[in-house]
Amino acid sequence: MKVYQTNEIKNISILGNSGSGKTTLAEAMLYEGGIIKRRGSVKAGSSVCDYFPVEKEYGYSVFSTVFSVEWNNFKLNFIDCPGSDDFIGGAVSALNVTDTALMVINAQYGVEVGTINQFRYTEQFNKPVIFIVNQLDTDKADFDSVLMQLKENYGNKVVQIQYPVTCGSSFNAVIDVLKMKMFQWKPEGGKPDILDIPANEIDKATELQQALIEAAAEHDESLMEKFFDQGTLSEDEMRMGIRAGLITRGMFPVFCVCAERDMCVRRTMEFLGNVVPGTDKMTPPVTTEGVTVKPDVNGPTSLFFFKSTIEPHIGQVSYFKVLSGKVKAGDDFQNADRGSKERIAQLFVVDGQTRTEVTEMVAGDIGATVKLKDVRLGNTLNSKGLDHKFNFIKYPDPKYRRAIKAVNESESEKLSEILTRMHEEDPTWLIEQSKELKQTIVSGQGEFHLRTLKWRIENNDKLQIEYLEPKIPYRETITRLARADYRHKKQSGGAGQFGEVHLFIEPWEEGMAPPTTYKYKGQEFKISVRDTQEIDLDWGGKLVYINSIVGGSIDARFMPAILKGLMQRMEQGPLTGSYARDVRVVVYDGKMHPVDSNEISFQLAGRNAFSTAFKEAGPKILEPIYDVEVLVPGDFMGDVMSDLQGRRAVIMGMSSEKGYEKLMVKVPLKEMSSYSTSLSSISGGRASFTMRFASYELVPTDVQDKLLKEYAETQQED
Repeated sequence: MKVYQTNEIKNISILGNSGSGKTTLAEAMLYEGGIIKRRGSVKAGSSVCDYFPVEKEYGYSVFSTVFSVEWNNFKLNFIDCPGSDDFIGGAVSALNVTDTALMVINAQYGVEVGTINQFRYTEQFNKPVIFIVNQLDTDKADFDSVLMQLKENYGNKVVQIQYPVTCGSSFNAVIDVLKMKMFQWKPEGGKPDILDIPANEIDKATELQQALIEAAAEHDESLMEKFFDQGTLSEDEMRMGIRAGLITRGMFPVFCVCAERDMCVRRTMEFLGNVVPGTDKMTPPVTTEGVTVKPDVNGPTSLFFFKSTIEPHIGQVSYFKVLSGKVKAGDDFQNADRGSKERIAQLFVVDGQTRTEVTEMVAGDIGATVKLKDVRLGNTLNSKGLDHKFNFIKYPDPKYRRAIKAVNESESEKLSEILTRMHEEDPTWLIEQSKELKQTIVSGQGEFHLRTLKWRIENNDKLQIEYLEPKIPYRETITRLARADYRHKKQSGGAGQFGEVHLFIEPWEEGMAPPTTYKYKGQEFKISVRDTQEIDLDWGGKLVYINSIVGGSIDARFMPAILKGLMQRMEQGPLTGSYARDVRVVVYDGKMHPVDSNEISFQLAGRNAFSTAFKEAGPKILEPIYDVEVLVPGDFMGDVMSDLQGRRAVIMGMSSEKGYEKLMVKVPLKEMSSYSTSLSSISGGRASFTMRFASYELVPTDVQDKLLKEYAETQQED
């Protein structure tokens, strides 16, 4: 493969709802570009893009796949992205390094929830979008309905380039209003016959061409002037206007294909080569320091690594985009994120699992290399003297969590290594070794996402694992003032142990005034604050520790030991063993012994006094509450709301968005355990949701009673 220059490179994501036919379209593009001699199929497990064993097992894409095609003196780099919301991480990575998105629509189902979710990301990253209406040869295909949905959702920016003469099993021709020709295929597809538009279609085609000309003229002042003068534009001028409209997201062109029969794929690729903008026309990335880095082939070199896979017999394959400069095999670089040095021994253009070695790549190109020492996903490699660092890929928050463990406990360390490697391949698999819960928690985008992880570990790594219901990270706090004292005394020959601590505890709130007096059970206690420590707890909230000792009843050297005892109880709350938070403790009196008092004595006295007072201070359990946003078709709205109410959800708001209803609710994490599976079941897979931590709130009394009973039972068992 020749070395393509920046202005000859187009980087394109292939997006769409699961089942829209993205991978089949990719296969047809590879065939038309001469990369493969025979088209494979997803069903047969023989496609170029779905080559991982887990993808062949399940029958659809799990990972994004890079491939490229040389077309009319352009290099078209594609990333075929998974359609399932469970694997959205692949689409997010791809959109960050590509310049245009092909949004594939199933002609039977139109705009689906996956379409809406992925389109949101194109908005977020400001990427041009081209709609590809696929599967026009299926019995339920309805192009007019799809077009109506697109316009309802995305407005008059949706502009037809093509429309089918007929849909269904008789589909074999489209009218192209940019070229004003009819493209017709024989049953085997491939190269079309290019014919004049039939007389019975000419009026419709002329009307659509006029709309296209007007839309193209809107995005270029010189074209607008020419349109006003002459009332029309040439084909090349329309291309200029469409390109300008794509760059500003002022136009979303619509194409027609039947990927499985290779119809109109060739024409689509011609359009991509001639019209879509290249890297040099798009907004360049910005470093973490705010420096704009243009794709200058003569500038210093920066490579950004956006994808990593582990492949049999090879090991790690690292995928990168050349953001500036050029890279040659044998070049040395500095890792801006990890401080290590790396040598790029080999450069590859990749088509699925097939790698073709090349000697050089320039700014804007996408490639791969192997066997790097210390490069992770999201890292930047720079040429000598350059310190660019990029951090522009932000993945969505997880929606599904499970505790994970090896069936054979002796393989726990091996499992930990595998999980770390898996996170490198898919950063939306989040791994947490929770000291609090005493569990390894794996979080992902849905039940199928985690089921895929389990399949890979058990089938590829031959390690049997099990998922468990994860414990909930509850918090404990108090609601009123309480007082306690505790004497720790131990004598067993020789030096003994003695320490006595008197303290108050009360709920802490931001901005509280220092205490001066406490009235408790008919007594008044004067408080003289000598020292205050505000401790920000790792798990949220605060412990405020006040030394109010007067008259030397406890020596100052023992105050840190008392605090240590308090922290032990904050880390293992008296109610359920959960972390405690938002407590103010005032140590105001105590006793010590000139010989037997020591740090351990006061540590134990402080811990036990705190525990006693905590239980008298109206203790409450707090639970994590999440903001949940559900996008659901209107006909499932009632069932979804009913299900949420059964999960103790509080409805915060409702709105309509592009044909779907949007629910904003607050839901306890405890009730979200199986929500992704339930929502999919209720809506037939047509709804989606996002969730994000909001706050800790008091659990209802009946829930608290249940939790206390469960904890008491576990303590008895222990």
